[in-house]
Amino acid sequence: MATDPENTLKLETTQGDVVIAMRPDLAPNHVARIKELVREGFYDGIVFHRVIDGFMAQTGCPHGTGTGGSGKKLKAEFNAEPHVRGTASMARAQNPDSGDSQFFICFDDAPFLNKQYTVWGKVVEGMENVDKIKRGEPVQNPDKIIKATMLADA
Repeated sequence: MATDPENTLKLETTQGDVVIAMRPDLAPNHVARIKELVREGFYDGIVFHRVIDGFMAQTGCPHGTGTGGSGKKLKAEFNAEPHVRGTASMARAQNPDSGDSQFFICFDDAPFLNKQYTVWGKVVEGMENVDKIKRGEPVQNPDKIIKATMLADA
């Protein structure tokens, strides 16, 4: 698949690199905000704090607990893109418009999330590294994003 460097996110994790093709066509505001955070270095050093086997790996909380964010809530951009293996989607609280900086990557298909969460990308390389992320709620000695970069800036 041809990648657009401006919409390709590379996560260097403790388990290896993960490359995500971002989908501004599905969630323009979420993609724009994640790029801003990436370029500020927000995700560098952040852990995968909630990792459920057969479901997903969640990251993006500066406290490493799932309780924090960047402080800027996003209006939901729910779309018809299905939650399948490799989908990158926005975490949120009960309020649909509570997405911020936390996101998750699906290990497996999760159709019950469809149209309830904002899908903004898909893993195109390194899914085997996502599979190696340590499981737990919370995770003991969690894996983390060492550095997040946009391919356009690499």
